[in-house]
This record gives sequence, C-alpha cells and structure tokens, in this order.
Amino acid sequence: MNKVAFYILAFFVAIIFFMPLFYTVSAYELNPDKILQAPSLSHIMGTDRLGRDIFARILNGGQTSLIIGFLSAAISSLLGLFIGINAGYLKGKVDKTITIIIDLFLTFPTFFLLLALVSYIQASSIILIIVISITGWMGMARMIRSESFAIATKPYIKVLKLANVSSLKIIFKYFTPLLAPIFLISFTFGVGGAILAESGLSFLGLGVNSPEMSWGSLLSDGKAVLDIAWWVSFFPGLMIFIVTFCLMQISDFLQSKINTKEIQKG
Repeated sequence: MNKVAFYILAFFVAIIFFMPLFYTVSAYELNPDKILQAPSLSHIMGTDRLGRDIFARILNGGQTSLIIGFLSAAISSLLGLFIGINAGYLKGKVDKTITIIIDLFLTFPTFFLLLALVSYIQASSIILIIVISITGWMGMARMIRSESFAIATKPYIKVLKLANVSSLKIIFKYFTPLLAPIFLISFTFGVGGAILAESGLSFLGLGVNSPEMSWGSLLSDGKAVLDIAWWVSFFPGLMIFIVTFCLMQISDFLQSKINTKEIQKG
C-alpha cells in the first residue's frame, strides 16, 4: 500500500507539472456558452460558473498548492532541525530558552495562529509559505531536540568534544546523518499539513488572491453552486484528499521502517 501511495503521488505530481505542456486549454478563459457544464469529453472535469475549464484550473491550482506545500514544509523542517539540534547539543540556558519558545508557540492552536497572522497580511503564495513555515516548525524541533539529547550523551561525542573538535563539524558530520530519517518523516508529514493549511485558508477566503488559484480557492469557488454543480468542488477536494492521503501513507511507512531498524538494533 505504501509503495502504491508513492507511485500515485509521483504520478499526480508529474501530471500537475507536465500535463499543461500538452493540455493547452486556458485556465482563465471565460466562456458564457459553457457555464456549469457537467464533465464530458470536451471538458473532462466540467466547467465552473464562468465557463472556465476545471481540469485546466486543477492543474494550475495544483502547482500553487504543491509549491506552497513542499517549500513551506522544507523551510519549517530545516528550521525545526536547526533549533532542535542546538537545543539538544548546547543544553543549559539555550535549551531552556528554546523550550519556552516552543511551548509558547504550541499554546496557540496552529490553524488559529495561521488565521491571526494571515488576517493582517495581504495573502500571496510567498506570504503563505512564510506564514505556514513560521507556524509549522515546533513538532520537528521537539523531536530533533529529544534525539539530539540522546546523541549528545554517546561516548564518541564526548571524546570529540574533549578533542576540541568544532561544534559545527560535530553537528554536521555526526548529528545530521543520524537525524536524517526523522527529518524525512517530518518533511513528508509537513507537506500534507501545509497543503491542508493552505487549502483551509483559501477555502475561508484568506489564501491566494485571484487571478492566482490553488485547490483550496477552487474548492471555495464551488460552495455557491454545490447543489447544482457538484463537480466544481468535488475535483479539487478529491485532489487534496489523494495527495495528502498518499503523503501520510508515505510518512507512516518511513516511521515503521525506522521503528523496525531500532528494534533490530535493540
């Protein structure tokens, strides 16, 4: 199932980024003669209330959603990795300060924190990437901090410190490779979370602004006609579900692999 999830995800990502090279129908062209047409051979996912081709908009909006998801997850994971390693390696006052900051961020529910930040900023893809990154690093930092504590107590790390090996070299050469599996799990999980966060904000009208589009904004566009044109909201919602489900399956698979290796070592 997990390998299937990976192949499905790869297939959809390839379709979203490469299909527009062959499917040249405009995602923006208005057609008053084709308003709310059901899926057919000419429009495989139908048209919206302005006569625009939904499949073309799914491809266009998917690029926005995936770019926001992958970039914000990468930034938040790297931020969490950096903060977590410093907390676990340096310990003392640095660790206490970082722990307090993490606890303060976790005091507020992430989605409401996102809403609060976006409410005061004109949303765009770049702004959403920054905001989702800022609100998504805490879980990663906590996991990395915990693992860094364990690594820092190993005898060879203590020997390296006594030998006056630079902290930067110890962190990059000995900490980072051991923490890579956790980083990968957090990243894949974070991509799914970021896509859902962006979709939620766009659905509420706080995400990307027209003419830019994402799966969340396309889902929101279909609210008004849901009772007469189910396809307008169904297909962007289906894409969000498939991609995030595959990412969660891949994350679970990576987690089980790491747990199996740890049991075998034990």
